[in-house]
Order: sequence, then structure tokens, then C-alpha cells
Amino acid sequence: MSVRGTVINLNAFGATVRLETGELASAPAGDVDAHRAQYERSLTRRTPVAFARSDSPGRTTVSIAPQISDDRLEGQIAAYLKETEEREGEQPAHERHFLRKKRRAAHWEVK
Repeated sequence: MSVRGTVINLNAFGATVRLETGELASAPAGDVDAHRAQYERSLTRRTPVAFARSDSPGRTTVSIAPQISDDRLEGQIAAYLKETEEREGEQPAHERHFLRKKRRAAHWEVK
């Protein structure tokens, strides 16, 4: 489960995180070492970070939530945005739909 929280303490054994719900959670030292810059930024700036939460009896642990990085997907999104930019001169889809319905209704109107 994904939650947001702010790092309130860094030490040799990991980190302590205050979740948005007010609960305290611990982050293992291995995750802190792997993502030290994010943990330090959250500690110094008091900015929330997305964490993956795992509950075990008696304690809550968190680790930095994985960030999706897919170059192929990024390229597809850029191509789509470029394509829609080229179509800006066209009438929006909802207006085309409305006008088509209006014409069809006018055909069946009783005069």
C-alpha cells in the first residue's frame, strides 16, 4: 500500500517517518542507503515522500515507493502530445458530438 510521509530522523539503523495519518514508521538502513538523497531532502525540507508501507505485528515499516521509468512510454506520450497539438485547429470532440446529435434531431423534428 502506498502512503505519504515525512522523514523526522535519520540514523545508522535507518530512518523514522511520520506518515500523513500521524503514525510513526521505520525505514530499514538498506533502503535509506539506496535512496539517501530523497530521505535527506525530506528531513531538511520537511517535504512528504511516497512510501510503500508494510505492516507486521507490532510495527510499521516503509520504503521509498518505486518510481516508474519507461523510456518507450515517455516516447509514446510525447508523440501523442505532439499529435494533439497539431489538431488544435479542429473542433473539440464533445462539440462535434453535440452538433451531430443536433443535426440528427433536426431531421426528425415535426414542423
